Amino acid sequence: MNKGFFDALKVLGDENSVDIEVLAEKIKTALMKAVKKAYPDCENININIDPDTKVFEISIIKQVVDDEPLDDNEIFIDDARKIDPSAEIGGNVAVKIDTAQFGRAAAQAAKQQIKTDLREINRENLLNQFQSKENECISAKVTQIEPSRGTATLVYDKTELYLFKNDQIPGETLKEGQTVKVYITGIVSKEKKPIVKISRTHKDLVKRLFELEVPEIYDGTVEIKSISREAGSRTKIAVCSKNPDVDAIGACIGPKRSRITNIVNELNGEKIDIVVYSENPEEFIAKSLAPSEVTKVMIDEEAKACTVIVPDSQLSLAIGNRGQNAKLAAKLTGYKIDIKPVSEAAKAAEEAKNEELDLAEDTAAEEETILDLPELDSEQETSEE
Repeated sequence: MNKGFFDALKVLGDENSVDIEVLAEKIKTALMKAVKKAYPDCENININIDPDTKVFEISIIKQVVDDEPLDDNEIFIDDARKIDPSAEIGGNVAVKIDTAQFGRAAAQAAKQQIKTDLREINRENLLNQFQSKENECISAKVTQIEPSRGTATLVYDKTELYLFKNDQIPGETLKEGQTVKVYITGIVSKEKKPIVKISRTHKDLVKRLFELEVPEIYDGTVEIKSISREAGSRTKIAVCSKNPDVDAIGACIGPKRSRITNIVNELNGEKIDIVVYSENPEEFIAKSLAPSEVTKVMIDEEAKACTVIVPDSQLSLAIGNRGQNAKLAAKLTGYKIDIKPVSEAAKAAEEAKNEELDLAEDTAAEEETILDLPELDSEQETSEE
């Protein structure tokens, strides 16, 4: 019976990633409550669960008496010597209890307490395992895909995590057995049943991938200033070098494009534009619209907006498919961007110039009219009055 108990204890420990000694202590506490419920008058109960020696015993320590026992805390000397031949009056004897005698209610109470303890242990283990990993990137193995909802079950260090469809990269097909990197966005319900939230669409996943692949970013020589992303399609990342001898873009790309290729492959082929950050807003905005060329940038700081002039041939490239390039540039720089081709800008400038000329001519005409008005002499003024 003891062997079966400890085998089951080991399985329970493995399933919940709990040391068998810790689990034994939790079970001992639960059993103590159950025994006290079954034997409410007993004052001295002993529970011994030793995984090393495979000993599992529950006993009530009773005092040996030479007359009729008053309650369950005493035992008659003749009965005591059947258990321990050396028993003496006034001494103690351990009377073993058959756990089957607890009854259904007591056993159910013990079982419920063990479940409660396991939930608390799992909660603490999960928090200890992942709390320091919030906003970090981890590698996890895909173990199951739910076809109907598209939810993927991933395992990291024996812990199951769930990657929901809206947190997966659009167009990506995950496969069982595949190892992917995910970004831990946070842990919810920490006080009850913690849930680790993971994502492959979060923009900071790209940041962490660059930190892993580019030593110059990891050690702080190259700094990531901002990132904008449309997962599955395109990402823009602005970097700057704190060492004039280190090329920020070259460091990110790596020898023979090895570093950027590894990141792109991890992101299922997502395009990545790397631009050099500049403290000069006009220069930074112009670079953010890469691969398009930019002729001029006019900024309205108060409105945090700008108008960008590009060659006519570069207009569609600057705006991008469905406005994607312009949107990503706006998110990257923090400015609202209005893109105009050179021809439209020139036409607008010409119209503005003509309006100014027309206004000037109208103003001059009004002034001339005022000067041509006849002056009234004093007699005319008097008669009119």
